[in-house]
Amino acid sequence: MSRYILAIDQGTTSSRALVFDNRGNIVSRAQQEFTQHFPNNGWVEHDPSDIWRTTLESCIAALKSAKLKASAISCIGITNQRETTIVWDKKTGLAIANAIVWQDRRTSDYCAELKNGGFSALVQEKTGLLIDSYFSATKLRWILENVPGARQKADQGDLAFGTVDSFLLWNLTKGKHHYTDATNASRTMLFNIHTQQWDSELLELFDIPISMLPQVKDCSDDYGKCDASWLGSEIPITGVMGDQQAAAFGQCCFESGMAKSTYGTGCFVLLNTGEEAIQSSNRLLTTVAYRLDGKTTYAMEGSIFMAGATMQWLRDGIGLIKDASESEALAMACQGDLSVYLVPAFTGLGAPYWDPDARGALFGMTRDTGVKEIVTAGLMSVCYQTKDLILAICADGADLARLRVDGGMVANNYFLQTLADVLDCVVHRPKIIETTALGAAYAAGLKVGIFESLDAIAENWQLEKGFSARKDYEWREKSYSGWLDAVARTRSDLFEAEITPKRKLTP
Repeated sequence: MSRYILAIDQGTTSSRALVFDNRGNIVSRAQQEFTQHFPNNGWVEHDPSDIWRTTLESCIAALKSAKLKASAISCIGITNQRETTIVWDKKTGLAIANAIVWQDRRTSDYCAELKNGGFSALVQEKTGLLIDSYFSATKLRWILENVPGARQKADQGDLAFGTVDSFLLWNLTKGKHHYTDATNASRTMLFNIHTQQWDSELLELFDIPISMLPQVKDCSDDYGKCDASWLGSEIPITGVMGDQQAAAFGQCCFESGMAKSTYGTGCFVLLNTGEEAIQSSNRLLTTVAYRLDGKTTYAMEGSIFMAGATMQWLRDGIGLIKDASESEALAMACQGDLSVYLVPAFTGLGAPYWDPDARGALFGMTRDTGVKEIVTAGLMSVCYQTKDLILAICADGADLARLRVDGGMVANNYFLQTLADVLDCVVHRPKIIETTALGAAYAAGLKVGIFESLDAIAENWQLEKGFSARKDYEWREKSYSGWLDAVARTRSDLFEAEITPKRKLTP
């Protein structure tokens, strides 16, 4: 008899729910987009009520599409946009302000103060992270300092903080549980990834009361039960992982040296480093890959902010396309060597630059430049940014001959072929590209015995298509050099352009 898992995939631009069977196959899915709020330059917010509403409605729709009642669901797994910060009242369950999204740059000045104050080494040694407004700690501090009455209520123990997983858990269990998992905790800049505890020195640095913080649990654990009033029956919640770690879990990157790259709103390369938390010398992040039965597996990560979001901007921001799927045909029609470069630094640049003040720009346009050239430059920018990350990982000692990819953009064959050309390595697309939700389902299923072990899960992974490099060395060097020049032109005067030395990937 099939045993079903409901996976919640709460993302930056939409909330999704998928039903999986006991072999990791998709039975049904549902999705709702929600509004992005940009109240000031570099600020990005979500209405927490939109996050909760679209999540719940997606769950209901996915069950209806699967023709299943809640009683047929063995467990729920949750994966979520990381770093996004929500503060709510413990008594009412209502958020006291909009969620501050991971892309938001409002605390970049404060981060600069921390760096100038000499706190970079302390933060990196304890958390594996670089001081940046990307992470939750400075966002949480901003809310406490700027929302009227927030600091007093926090000091009284009346407020709860959480990343999106915690907020969803609170709502699903009707306030019975305030939990998070080790992967999400590792992205807050408040969690010591070596001791696996909230760090008192960091809490003091950011002036955060520990009473606000959730209890940190394993990725596959008992997170309480979804209240029967929401879906019709109580359902155990047994898996929680941040989205990028969930994608690596869904890609079965269980062995040290295995890597995946996810193309959602942003792009995130995650390399499993096993039991060792390796500190990068090339401005990458050290993070928790997953924690099972109290044992932590670590990863090295490179993050860029604009991947699918670049295509969304081409669609919604300037109206060059009506749907992201049009980009493949437009790129195929774009002949010859590309001289147009789009640097999508709309909210700054992520790894390996970490420049919050860089801004987006188009370079190399001529009178012949049109829609297809600009759209293709958007696709190419994601390839080039991935190479930035891969070269930084290689400079830290890794050799990547193969890269597993997932996320919405990987349905585009032109994009993946160009990615293989730019990286000069083999790119593998799995049969199931919904690996983020799948990873959450795997974590939940492990707890209830649907999946016996990581080895059993790994047997489910299947290759759909592989892409090998076709372009020569000269093309690769010329095109990437143009990208590095374009990036250098977008950099702010406050930061030195630290371009990672070129290194050819192992074929």
